[in-house]
Amino acid sequence: MNVDQLAQVLRQDEAFMANVTRWETVPAREAQYGEDPEQLDPRLKPVLAGRGIHRLYTHQAHAIREVLAGHDVVVVTPTASGKTLCYNLPVLSAILQNPDARALYLFPTKALSADQVSELYELIEAMGVDIKTYTYDGDTPVAARRAVRQAGHIVVTNPDMLHSGILPHHTKWVKLFENLRYIIIDEIHTYRGVFGSNLANVLRRLMRLCEFYGSRPQFILCSATIANPKELAESLTGRPVTVVDDNGAPMGERHLVFYNPPVVNRQLGIRKGVIPETRMIAEMLLKNKIQTITFARSRVTVEVLTRYLKDAVRDPMGNAGRVRGYRGGYLPTQRREIERGLRAGQIDAVVSTNALELGIDIGALDACVLCGYPGTIASAWQQAGRAGRRRAASMVFFVASSAAIDQFIVTHPDYFLSASPEHALLNPDNIYVLLSHFKCAAFELPFEDGEGFGNAPSPDSLLDFLTQNHILRHVDGRYHWMAEDFPASEISLRSAASENFLIIDITDAAHHRVIGEMDRYTVPMLLHENAIYMHEGQQYQVEKLDFDACKAFIRQVDVGYYTDADLNVSLSPLEIEEEQQMGGMTASFGEVKVLSLVTMFKKIRFDTQETLGFGKVRLPETEMHTQAMWWTLPEALCVSLPSDRLKNGMLGVANLLRIVAPLYLMCSPADIAVLYQVKSPITDQPTVILYDNCPGGVGLSQKAFGMQEMLLEKCLEIVTDCPCPQGCPSCAGPVGEIGVDGKATAALILRRLLQCLRESGG
Repeated sequence: MNVDQLAQVLRQDEAFMANVTRWETVPAREAQYGEDPEQLDPRLKPVLAGRGIHRLYTHQAHAIREVLAGHDVVVVTPTASGKTLCYNLPVLSAILQNPDARALYLFPTKALSADQVSELYELIEAMGVDIKTYTYDGDTPVAARRAVRQAGHIVVTNPDMLHSGILPHHTKWVKLFENLRYIIIDEIHTYRGVFGSNLANVLRRLMRLCEFYGSRPQFILCSATIANPKELAESLTGRPVTVVDDNGAPMGERHLVFYNPPVVNRQLGIRKGVIPETRMIAEMLLKNKIQTITFARSRVTVEVLTRYLKDAVRDPMGNAGRVRGYRGGYLPTQRREIERGLRAGQIDAVVSTNALELGIDIGALDACVLCGYPGTIASAWQQAGRAGRRRAASMVFFVASSAAIDQFIVTHPDYFLSASPEHALLNPDNIYVLLSHFKCAAFELPFEDGEGFGNAPSPDSLLDFLTQNHILRHVDGRYHWMAEDFPASEISLRSAASENFLIIDITDAAHHRVIGEMDRYTVPMLLHENAIYMHEGQQYQVEKLDFDACKAFIRQVDVGYYTDADLNVSLSPLEIEEEQQMGGMTASFGEVKVLSLVTMFKKIRFDTQETLGFGKVRLPETEMHTQAMWWTLPEALCVSLPSDRLKNGMLGVANLLRIVAPLYLMCSPADIAVLYQVKSPITDQPTVILYDNCPGGVGLSQKAFGMQEMLLEKCLEIVTDCPCPQGCPSCAGPVGEIGVDGKATAALILRRLLQCLRESGG
């Protein structure tokens, strides 16, 4: 059965359609073409014609014209629209016309780097010219690295390798830095938060070295659809950027199905679980031989769904290779093998985290299932775009969980389908991030007195601070590196923790093997002793977690359940930076200390999802300093409400902010946290707190402080528009969580806060 036939069958299935809140059919669109730029080297045209490309799409032609005119460009079009040619053609043309010209390609992952290099190779080989293109990452053999440094016309790498493997060793890369013509940065919508703030500083270091070697390269950036591509590109590069967003690529018909699992307890607003419903849809696609990708938000969900789908297709010999899992933590060789299997059509279904969201070539899939909302509209469209790459019909199922943000999306599909309101936010001038990269920059090249650092604030105070701490030495108008350590090796671009834990399988006592890795902040939740760790659907029990050696030792088991840990969080104030008194309410922004402790875990049965028991977790408390904003509720309002009702209303407000804030800050729900405290240690009064869920903060709560009236208005709009009588996951939360009066009290609190803001002119 193909996609069109399945769509007809499902539309006539009353039981299935009863749970569909919207079935949107996006019609196919024809290609739109632009005028080919005349300045491109003529040797490119026959090569493109040999690949069936006789004319460029409008966005491709527009982007190339802007690049050839000397402008920095950001191309913003959907997945599979041919963005790659927007940078490959100008780069190849420049090298054909000047063999000394060089280009640097940056991709967020090694997998994407490898994938893009193969496409470049095909173009170069078809032309029969000697343009040397190399991937330079952690997997590049030591023997090959010298050739890359000396002869590479195009060096393809990732931000991590640029940060720690290229910039600190720039004296070995003189040929690249002296002749660097283009810097290509793909998938820039992924560079937000901590990762984006770090990359902006890596680029400041890169441009500082280019200036030293006498080159001034152009930037060509590409992004999925977001609300502020120009702002994001200019924050990353520190330079004015031209936006190209006139997409001319064709697209096949696409069915978007918004599916809300059926209600099993109407009074409590409880629905069927998102995992069983996703399993049902994915198994249906699998049985109809429709090649499918299923996206899940967590590693545990990926492994649970992989196990279910493998069980559905297991042959008499126990083989289930038609179904594979894919996520961070798998070793690179295993991930490449899965990608090849998808391209070759040997794999019918893959279950992945957002690791496969980016533009890695995994062939033309026919369907995509989203197990829960991935956190941003941009990510959701990226994931949906993995299906339907052959211009044929495709299907995308959005299966909502009971989480409030999922329920908002599934009950407001117009929001999802309309223009994205999301902004990618980063803060390159965050003092934690900036100080780390000042160290790296000083190691790479001494700072001169009065020298700037890109568009960063005046560096004098930071340079003096590093001098006072004997990291730099000020001699003859220059700041020289004097510490012994290698600063880049201590800094992780993607998180505040630089070290990963190795996961070691000790099932075979004679042959221990490393099967994966995990970052330090995730370890307490998933690798505590007696946790069930899952890898490609296989269960392992954690026998020992060595926190000091950063190793977890696991053994294969088959126990029929998985584990989920509980995280306890407490806050205390460090410094208040801004405060607004408004009609009895106080809004504040500042720094806080967050203490996190995993104390227990529960065992959850696979088939029924019932809880089988609990266990204790004995791990040290983790501490994080970050930024937060908070509202202290008016005393008159608090004394007018019974304590239980006040607590329920504050919980409702916190739930609503968890829906609204990620949508308007363009962050994953995991990037922020919202708490309420009836007696807060920060204010000693009833308080609602929103904080950046990463060390140092990246400006999310500061941005929220500046748009608090809009956030509160949107929360009030959701809670008043929701048709439920007393609360549900779509608004303030289910009645079983917030009580019968929680919804009304949440609306009352929001109205009072907005009244305070408006009366004060805030």
